[in-house]
This record gives sequence, structure tokens and C-alpha cells, in this order.
Amino acid sequence: MPERNASLRTQLIAVARRMTAAGLNRGTAGNLSVRAEEHGTAGFLITPTGMPYETLTPADLVFMHLDGSHAGLRKPSSEWRFHRDLYAARPEAGAVLHAHSPFAVSLACLRREIPPFHYMIARFGGDSVRCAAYATFGTQALSDAALAAMAERCACLLANHGMLVFGRDLDQAFALGIELEVLCEQYWRACQLGPPVLLEAAEMARVLEKFAGYGQQS
Repeated sequence: MPERNASLRTQLIAVARRMTAAGLNRGTAGNLSVRAEEHGTAGFLITPTGMPYETLTPADLVFMHLDGSHAGLRKPSSEWRFHRDLYAARPEAGAVLHAHSPFAVSLACLRREIPPFHYMIARFGGDSVRCAAYATFGTQALSDAALAAMAERCACLLANHGMLVFGRDLDQAFALGIELEVLCEQYWRACQLGPPVLLEAAEMARVLEKFAGYGQQS
């Protein structure tokens, strides 16, 4: 395999295992991918279906073409469609993470979006994190619903399912997955005491403007 992809495969497995260690996933739930090229063809590497992350080797990862065909020893995750469609529609997406984390799943099962109860909601590109309409896992309908919910966003909840985020690379996708799960927990806990006080639209607009340069050193 190309040297760059060998490094990407190793990094993808390492981040997938971090997802488990951080409590974002258990067992074989969830999936992770990274944009890649093989033999001059654009596509992405994705975790295989039904395999625990701790058992993965670089050869187990699947290279997917953007037409939906794949190469490798294993079958790709059943959710490859929303990975493929995000890479095709969002050029800024370098890695995609899907997880069944406890608090994201809890809110997703209520089919609730996360409103601007905290300014960090802006980290995901808007004044809310939407919840995508329900569709059966692994279907094109689910991918279509997810992309609609992620319009002008880099994250969404999937109704009765879990979370979906993308980042510029694997490390950022993982960081955003952690941030989203933390916000889900904070919102869930705040709701136990009553309806949270929401930030006004004008304040969220100011925060979104500030986030345009968030974390940049120059």
C-alpha cells in the first residue's frame, strides 16, 4: 500500500481505539473514516463492519471509492453511505466519525435538537445541533437525512441512533466527537432541573463570528 496510506491506516486505527477508551463506543458500534487516495483514485478509508477496534490491523481497513465500490479483505461499515456522501458534498471534511455515545443516543432517542443553551454549540457551525429524521441504519435515506441536518454544520444527531461529526482530519473529528458528547451530557443534566435558559440569536451570531478564528495561533 502507498506509504501515506500506510500511515493513515495506522492513525485511523489509533483514533478508533481512542473512541472506545473515551466511551464514545462499545463493542463494534460506530465507525470512522478518513479521506484518502489509492492508485490516483480519490476515496476514503473506513473501518470494517462487525470487527472490534482492538483487533484491527491496517489490512482490515477498507478503501472505498466515491462510486460506492470498495477494495480490501473486509466488507466496509454498513454506514459507508453517509461517509461517502459527506466527502462528496463537503470538501472541508477530512475525516468522519459516527458514535453511539450514551448522552448523544439519549437525546437522539427523544429526537431533540440541541438548542443554544451554551455558546459552545457554535463549535459545530450554527446556533443548534440538529437531529436528523429517522431512517433505517445503512440506508441511502439515512445518509440523505444526515446531510440535510448537517447543512452549514459539521455535526448532527441521528434520530434513535447516535451522533455524526466530521473534522478536517482524524484528530479534529475525534475532538469534535468528544465535545459533542460533553454538550449532550450537559444539556441532558440541565434539563433535569428545568428548561435551560437559551442564548439569544444576536449573541449566538457574535459567538459564531468569534469562532471563525477560534484556536488559530496566527
